Amino acid sequence: MQLFSETLNHIRARQILDCWLSKLVFNLSATLVALNCHANLAYQTPEEFIANNFPQGSSTETIWLTGELAERLKTIFGRKYHKLRLRYWHDAARSAWILDEIGKEKFITAGFIIEKGKIRNTTILAFRESRGWEIRFPFFTKQFEMAVLTEHNQLNKRIDNITGATLSVKAVERMAKAALLLDQWINQQHNS
Repeated sequence: MQLFSETLNHIRARQILDCWLSKLVFNLSATLVALNCHANLAYQTPEEFIANNFPQGSSTETIWLTGELAERLKTIFGRKYHKLRLRYWHDAARSAWILDEIGKEKFITAGFIIEKGKIRNTTILAFRESRGWEIRFPFFTKQFEMAVLTEHNQLNKRIDNITGATLSVKAVERMAKAALLLDQWINQQHNS
C-alpha cells in the first residue's frame, strides 16, 4: 500500500512539474514573440510624418553637415554624425527633421517638428532594437514638447527615463538636441 501511495505521489508531482514547465515555456514563447514584434518595426513612414505635419505642403531642402555645424553635431552625438547631408522640410513657420541614432546596437528613426526654436512634435518612426520600444508612446514623446536648446547644447527640460530603455531614451534626447541645433542653424543662415 505504501508503494502504491509513493507511486501516486510521484505521478502527481510529475504532473505538477509538467504543468509548470508547460506554462513556463508558453510564457517564454509569448515574451519572445512580443519582443520580436517590436524589433524592426516602422510605425510611420517619413512621407506620412511629413504629410501629417504639413497638410498644406512644405518645401524640401538639403543641409550639408560640414565645418562648424559638423563640429557642433559632434558635441551632441559624441562622434561624427553618420551622414554628410540631411534633407529637411519647412514652411514659413516650422521645420521638420528626420534623424537616425543608435540606441544600443541599431538605429532608431525619429521625426521632429520645430517651431520658433521649440520642439512641437516628436514621433518615433522606426524602432529596430529588441528592448526599449516604449519610447514610441506619447507618455514619453510628449516630454519633448516645448523643449529648447540651451547655449551648452542641452535641453532645457528634464526627460524622464524608462526602465530598461535608457539607451533608447538617450538616443532620442540626442536627436532632439540635433533637430533644435539644425533648426537654429538654418534660421541663422536665412537671417544672415
